[in-house]
Amino acid sequence: MTFDRISVLGAGAWGTALSAVAVRAGRKVTLWEYDAALATALKTTRVSKFLPNHRIDDTIAVTSDLAEAARADAILLVVPAQALRSVAKALQLALVKEIPVIACAKGIERGTRKFMTEILGECTPLAIPAILSGPSFAADVARGLPTAVTLATKNETLAVALAEALGSRSFRPYQSTDVRGVEIGGAAKNVLAIAAGIVAGRGLGESAAAALTTRGFAELVRFGNAHGARTETMMGLSGLGDLILTCSSPQSRNFSLGVNLGKGHAPSAGLGAVGLAEGAFTAQALAEMGQAQGVEMPIVTAVADIIEQRASVDQAIEMLLNRPIRAE
Repeated sequence: MTFDRISVLGAGAWGTALSAVAVRAGRKVTLWEYDAALATALKTTRVSKFLPNHRIDDTIAVTSDLAEAARADAILLVVPAQALRSVAKALQLALVKEIPVIACAKGIERGTRKFMTEILGECTPLAIPAILSGPSFAADVARGLPTAVTLATKNETLAVALAEALGSRSFRPYQSTDVRGVEIGGAAKNVLAIAAGIVAGRGLGESAAAALTTRGFAELVRFGNAHGARTETMMGLSGLGDLILTCSSPQSRNFSLGVNLGKGHAPSAGLGAVGLAEGAFTAQALAEMGQAQGVEMPIVTAVADIIEQRASVDQAIEMLLNRPIRAE
């Protein structure tokens, strides 16, 4: 399998960074921007407003024509989780052959409670669904700083080939066939990062932060086990690795949202201050799925209650602190 031509759908920060990854790996790259005016500006300035300190490589073709972008050997679908369905539907109309489509969003769709590859399979029958996730900030990846992620698809041979097509000295994808496990890690860690940010914003201390991250990881593992995820995936880059990164850095929009909430900002105001925080949209769906599966997820539930304004930060903290003492 060879993947010489790679298209990146979505010219936000992460899409722009991944287009640089594909170029460094020696691929011919097309970057798709939905807004025609923004695409025209990108062609001229070669600078994205989402990554203002990064210049888009001159070899990258920028377009707003989805049919043009669909003429590739593989596609990186880099749009927000809640927008993935609409783009996937449009992509199906543009595809002319079966092709790997790698979802790069970390979330669960509200309402349907579906994962990204499930949406791809439903809306884009010609797509061979895959998922890319792991501890990675767009600014670091765009600069070429060392990064390791997980790339999963059900076909191991295809997973290997895609990882090799994107890999370079500074970007190391580890292949996996545990698609659901990789998706769960990416979705759950965003919600838990909001909780970690609340702890920081409320000034509850480093000990509380360590306890929160550890117990949050236990929730992630329980949820993963209920959905058939492998333990090694939960312990790997897309699980524990990404959780550590996003629960400890203000570069994480989810963590920053939590900090704002911890400082007393309303959820709507906190969201406006940090931009897109996927965990805010995933929290309720994740809590509902845990409840349906009988999986105990008190931290995720507390975050969902705060985001949906069913409880204040202080009420949610009190609820967690008053839980019965039990064996670990």
